[in-house]
Amino acid sequence: MKSEWRIFGGVALFLALCAPVYAWWSNHSLGHVDWVGTVALIMSTLLCAMCGGYFWFVSRRIDLRPEDRPDAEIAEGAGEIGFFSPGSYWPFGIAAFATLAGIGMVFWMPWLIGLGLIGVIFAACAMLFEYYTGTRRTAEH
Repeated sequence: MKSEWRIFGGVALFLALCAPVYAWWSNHSLGHVDWVGTVALIMSTLLCAMCGGYFWFVSRRIDLRPEDRPDAEIAEGAGEIGFFSPGSYWPFGIAAFATLAGIGMVFWMPWLIGLGLIGVIFAACAMLFEYYTGTRRTAEH
């Protein structure tokens, strides 16, 4: 996790330096500060700093991974990484319901926004529990 927090920290530092430069430059060339771009740079700085802070926090509590050690061999990173669903349709459902909620926000239809958000929550729960459904087998069977 050390490489991750350094990357996010570096990007956050770069964005923090860019925000005042952008504000000054827009004020110099336009005659007023472009607040949309300046606030976007500040919010991007905070987002990268938040992610970097999380990775820094986690990196202090776990052992070094092969990716974090300069003397590591490629073979040390081999093995099972985790389980990834080979064919789930629920991400499409989440995207469809999020699109529905977005359309409801564009045309300001509160009922459509609510329907889309309920659908997003339902589809996210369905995707989360996709492999936990069915009959539960006990030691007796």
